[in-house]
Amino acid sequence: MKDENLAVLIDADNVPHAHIKEMLDEIAKYGNPTIKRIYADWTQPQSNGWKNVLLENAITPIQQYSYTKGKNSSDSALIIDAMDLLYSNKVSGFCIISSDSDFTRLATRLREASMFVIGIGEKKTPKPFITACDKFIYIEILRKERNDERDPKQDKSKSTKPNTKDVDPKLKKLISESIEEISDESGWAFLGSLGNYILKKSRDFDPRNYGFSKLFPLVKSLNDIEIEERETGEKNIKHIYVRNKVRG
Repeated sequence: MKDENLAVLIDADNVPHAHIKEMLDEIAKYGNPTIKRIYADWTQPQSNGWKNVLLENAITPIQQYSYTKGKNSSDSALIIDAMDLLYSNKVSGFCIISSDSDFTRLATRLREASMFVIGIGEKKTPKPFITACDKFIYIEILRKERNDERDPKQDKSKSTKPNTKDVDPKLKKLISESIEEISDESGWAFLGSLGNYILKKSRDFDPRNYGFSKLFPLVKSLNDIEIEERETGEKNIKHIYVRNKVRG
């Protein structure tokens, strides 16, 4: 997916501007953001925060006047542009940056057209929009990562990973059941396949939500899961397999 062209469409009314660089850095992991547009009524004072970060991040502002008080006309402009881009064949994926459930149908429609859809928003984002995306990323996680990088007083020698006992029981159940559902006859499941399968069941799944940088250290922290590294025949490359421990 990293070589694919992505359209990044930002709802300025429903996400904070402070961490746009972190958002764009995250998007770059999935593809090349060739189109970056942001929608707002730029005559309104609440849009001022965004104006300062548009040029340095090469984001094109789209003006949409608020003709009716209480109505968000920017939503309509974003949706119309998304559909135009869909039929232009210029991109193969979209990133919708918003915490607004009004984009649920848009995300669903884009995926129906075989588009890869990433959502980025705050944790207050309604579940329907999260579920409608292929993957949903919380801004709070990106914010925390950047704050950790900027904090010179942070003691890197001390692990900040949660204790196994602190891991959400629902997460443990999700991982355990997923392993069982995709494992072979011996109970082993390839870690890469496990991550993809969990994401299909829970669109906002991200090891960073639980204090882990990747899936492997998260799974490794769980006492009820066995881990096996298998040789691939290539130098320094191993495949990681996991399975639920058999209870005696």
